[in-house]
Amino acid sequence: MKLNQHNIDEIAKTITTPTFNPKTLTTGIVHIGVGGFHRAHQANYIQKLLLKKNNTNWGITGVGIREGDRKMASIFQEQNNYYTLLIKHPNGKIHPEIIGSIIDFKLGIDHPKNVISLLAHQNTKIVSLTITEGGYNFNATTGEFNFENKDIQHDLENHDKPKSVYGFLTAGLRERKQKGLKGFTIMSCDNIEHNGNMARKMLMSFAEKQDAELAKWIAKEVSFPNSMVDRITPITSDFDINYLNENFKIEDKWPVTCEPFTQWVIEDKFSNGRPALEEVGVQFVSDVAPYEKMKLRLLNAGHSLLGILGALKGYKTINDCIADPVFNTYLKHFMDQEVTPILDKVEGIDLKEYKDSLRERFGNPFIKDSLSRICSESAAKLPKFLIPTIQENLKINGNIELSTLIIAAWCYYSDKETDLNGNQLKIIDQQRDTLNHKAKLTASKPLSFIEHKAIFGELAQDKKFADLYQNMVQKIYTKQDIYTQMKDLI
Repeated sequence: MKLNQHNIDEIAKTITTPTFNPKTLTTGIVHIGVGGFHRAHQANYIQKLLLKKNNTNWGITGVGIREGDRKMASIFQEQNNYYTLLIKHPNGKIHPEIIGSIIDFKLGIDHPKNVISLLAHQNTKIVSLTITEGGYNFNATTGEFNFENKDIQHDLENHDKPKSVYGFLTAGLRERKQKGLKGFTIMSCDNIEHNGNMARKMLMSFAEKQDAELAKWIAKEVSFPNSMVDRITPITSDFDINYLNENFKIEDKWPVTCEPFTQWVIEDKFSNGRPALEEVGVQFVSDVAPYEKMKLRLLNAGHSLLGILGALKGYKTINDCIADPVFNTYLKHFMDQEVTPILDKVEGIDLKEYKDSLRERFGNPFIKDSLSRICSESAAKLPKFLIPTIQENLKINGNIELSTLIIAAWCYYSDKETDLNGNQLKIIDQQRDTLNHKAKLTASKPLSFIEHKAIFGELAQDKKFADLYQNMVQKIYTKQDIYTQMKDLI
């Protein structure tokens, strides 16, 4: 039975389906970058809200602006925008639910004017983003906008045929200004500290270069709330597709799977109204910074720790790593000794409970989050998740040993592209070639890898870090072992 509008009533006999008709909804939110996380997190929260009365103005229309979004667009069209969310509990229970809060999907690469018109429509109140850390187009060292990007250069000259997210946003806002409409809120849902501030800084840099008058209007009319989002969402597997087929006779070509835990903290700063998401568990606060920092430095950095060290050991999934007492203890010590001392007070959060819950969540044997996914785009992730922790600890003479070993392991990982047993690793990183080149110079120039300033800034100039890093790298390369170093540090 194919998942679509024609079969939805029959499907409702076996699993939970929306009680609302998506055709009766209007688009209040446009989301750019529809992937697994958006479908497991924001779209699920919106669905919960839509199940309540008088919320028909908050449907989501997804937008894809990359060639890689074409498959998603095709499946959404075939399935009348429905998909299945599979929530996997640690005890093995799987709760499937059909999501219908995404009511349309548009491909900007084919029809940019359709997307611009959608952004400029008076019903569009919020434009949300999950474009990954790398999608913000900033230099990791300077924090400034990268005008060398070819799509950006194209968009500066071609206002009506944009390719980048910033080209689309400014085109939509330009039409709103011309129509006398309010600006929409731009709500980043990416794993970047101060993500709203970053989105604002990058968009304003682009807009000021393209259209100075429009930039002044954006500065007054558009809000950029910071937010913290959390839900572990692995890549969809054949198991997930087959599970629906075998247990419920449902054919869903791209379901999404996630853990039971979910969290969303947002600054209550919206320029054109917002949905009452507090009714479904979203926390609105005046300052999200402490929550962001806590999550990025503990959960996201913890993921990278397990991902890079675990990949070299030969593990395949996060839960495999946590099942190893050495990795589990190493993660605990990292969180307690190197991250906790540099965190701010987080209102309403018991930090010990939060850290314990992270290790429990990572250990969920039914999520099986692949290390290749966790390690993907590490060049964009580590400058936000891990390296600031090292820098801050150096300033206060804090512990850096556990963090430094991750960087040393990343050098070997980037150089050999195999685990310590010689098995090939799947490397997914826009900076793969650069990382590989820098790492391969390690034998003749030991600090070459960390002298890549776009990622590490001035860390190579810090004697304490550089000496420790060099010692750890030498041990990994000569002894082909990382496990012993991990044991020695805990």
